[in-house]
Amino acid sequence: MKPQMPLKFATLLLMQCLTIVVLSAQVPSIAEQSDKSPTQFPDGSAYVNSNLTYKIIDASNNTFGYDVFVDGKLMIHQLSIPAMPGIEGFKTKEDAVKVAELVIHKIGRGEMPPTVSTEELKSIGVTK
Repeated sequence: MKPQMPLKFATLLLMQCLTIVVLSAQVPSIAEQSDKSPTQFPDGSAYVNSNLTYKIIDASNNTFGYDVFVDGKLMIHQLSIPAMPGIEGFKTKEDAVKVAELVIHKIGRGEMPPTVSTEELKSIGVTK
């Protein structure tokens, strides 16, 4: 007859094995850049003659965002109001359209990245 392992020891051994399996299966949450350089945006002139379009999309809490496409390929997925704190989208579709059109205008004239300032939001009537 084989001697049996005490239950407490067997449970501890099983827990250690499970911990090792779980830890070894973890995927790093952020991939490291090999060259540690900041994100590089393409040269603005790359999109000057492109077909730029947008689509208004639903965002959280009954708000709106927009997607910007370059030659049919998604370039920007914006669910919140740029230049504003928080994660809320635009209260109206009309406001989302105004900013999407501003962003497309900036891309079309070669401005990369096409950042939007709080002053621009005020000037087009999106914020006060």
